[in-house]
Amino acid sequence: MVERRIIFGDCRKDMLEHGPFDMLLADPPYGDTSLDWDRRCSGWLDAAARMLKPTGSLWVFGSMRFFQEVSFDGWALAQDIVWEKHNGSAFHADRFKRVHEHVCQYYRGSWADVYNEVQMTPDATARTVRRKKRRRTRGTSRREPTRATTAAHALCAR
Repeated sequence: MVERRIIFGDCRKDMLEHGPFDMLLADPPYGDTSLDWDRRCSGWLDAAARMLKPTGSLWVFGSMRFFQEVSFDGWALAQDIVWEKHNGSAFHADRFKRVHEHVCQYYRGSWADVYNEVQMTPDATARTVRRKKRRRTRGTSRREPTRATTAAHALCAR
């Protein structure tokens, strides 16, 4: 049986004794605003590297600016997804509301060693590709040219 638990606290101190982990989910302050709680913290990425198993992955929430400015040296980007929010947030009156956040998965080492089973939801359905059927004008067959094609051939022959 797999043990699952949520550990609350400062990951740089409180989680080290509980590792190593298969996966970490981080939602650090982005540092995009002047608000007191939105100050970038240092050391969390190094702590994550120490807490993860060599085959583990790190999922990080962030804004585009956050991912452009934070250095993920030694980490490889596996994939990114967009979390669409129903009610966006706006910290500045002169900017659009933020109606989405980016979530990126990072790993170290070889992707072949990282647990990456394809995720499915109960409502997922198989996709099918359907080709459009060609319409035929009533009373014509493939072998009989239509008036339009006959007129086109006549123009090309001139």
